[in-house]
Amino acid sequence: MKKIFVLDTNVLLHDPNAIFAFEEHEVVIPAIVLEEIDSKKRNADEIGRNARGVSRLLDGFREKGHLHNGVLLDHGGSLKVELNHRSFVRVQEMFGEITNDNRILAVALNYHFEQQELESPRPVVLVSKDVLVRIKADVLGMTAQDYLSDRTAAGPSDIYGGYCSIKVHPSIIDQFYTYRYLLVNALGLNCSLYPHEFVILKDEMGSGKSALLKVTEDASRLEPLYLSNEPVWGINARNAQQRMALELLLNDEIPLVTITGKAGTGKTLLALAAGLLKVEDEHKYKKLLIARPVVPMGKDIGYLPGEKEEKLRPWMQPIYDNLEFLFDTKKSGDIDKILMGLGSIQVEALTYIRGRSIPAQFIIVDEAQNLSRHEVKTIVSRVGEGSKIILMGDPEQIDHPYLDAASNGLTYIVERFKNQGISGHITLEKGERSKLAQIAADLL
Repeated sequence: MKKIFVLDTNVLLHDPNAIFAFEEHEVVIPAIVLEEIDSKKRNADEIGRNARGVSRLLDGFREKGHLHNGVLLDHGGSLKVELNHRSFVRVQEMFGEITNDNRILAVALNYHFEQQELESPRPVVLVSKDVLVRIKADVLGMTAQDYLSDRTAAGPSDIYGGYCSIKVHPSIIDQFYTYRYLLVNALGLNCSLYPHEFVILKDEMGSGKSALLKVTEDASRLEPLYLSNEPVWGINARNAQQRMALELLLNDEIPLVTITGKAGTGKTLLALAAGLLKVEDEHKYKKLLIARPVVPMGKDIGYLPGEKEEKLRPWMQPIYDNLEFLFDTKKSGDIDKILMGLGSIQVEALTYIRGRSIPAQFIIVDEAQNLSRHEVKTIVSRVGEGSKIILMGDPEQIDHPYLDAASNGLTYIVERFKNQGISGHITLEKGERSKLAQIAADLL
């Protein structure tokens, strides 16, 4: 049965193409949504860009007919801009104040009651990324849901982790240590392994026998890790996942690495240590470029006093803290002198690297969970020949108003690239900052 989907403003500002995501069903955009989109179209960030994209799409639909009467979409559905749709009385009785959110709720509620009067009523669904709007809809007796079409996973637990543990007969572990490789087919798995995925083999008989392996680029073999567990710029891997991360970070044949994990798991420190080794010691890359999004990405920081470097310092301080640890600086300001003397290390906001081509550089993008799919695409598509890019962050710690653990740019690129031989991913799970930090990350 065809449904009626009433879209909230935040859905269109998050994904202008949401109009096309409801197949054969009817899509309704309340008039107040157009007003809210119009108020955002001059923004310099992604929300402004999406507002302009929605405006262009709706303007193109005018060629098919009057939007207030409804126009047909290519996939069999229809689109309609609702100008009023009766009164605001029902919602006002419940919530009182006439706000934009309540006006959107009123449109959906009036459609709901109108359908209930018909012999074959169609379901009316309010689609919003605002949790409170969905709660209000539930109070009013309506069906409401989040916009799910852009999600790459059902939830954080479904996101690709980059490694797995497999229990096998001890003879298979012995075979690996004898021949230094295993064929994936020999494991008799019901699921496939991904390129550069890590595998921990454990003895199914219960002994302590185990092995740590990595899937080859073509996903046909399991081989030992290339690196020994030696320090990288004074940093030792403290657990198996950190060792896996360094394996990916130091492999020049993998130009894209993604690392996820809670605060304190060592993401930034490991990436910086690997970058310093590759740039300063091995001279594999010309420059180490470290960037973070100024959340929301594209936000003007002109209101902060001082030059660009002074304005960016509060946003970039976590990077400088890690660099001070790696360079073992003693006094405040020493790290700035070191970076100025080296000249090959650049700390930058993502706002300032958009549009650039970045060849032969080791690029670290921290807090990538605050990037949208479009922003991630923009950044990765800037990577030039001979460069390596590392995207890292905590998908469960998001500051962007329209993103969540399953729809942010970091999760998106992890899921889309997990089958590609040019990329590798690992999820760090154990906090190594301190016992207090680990407990806080788990409990809070």
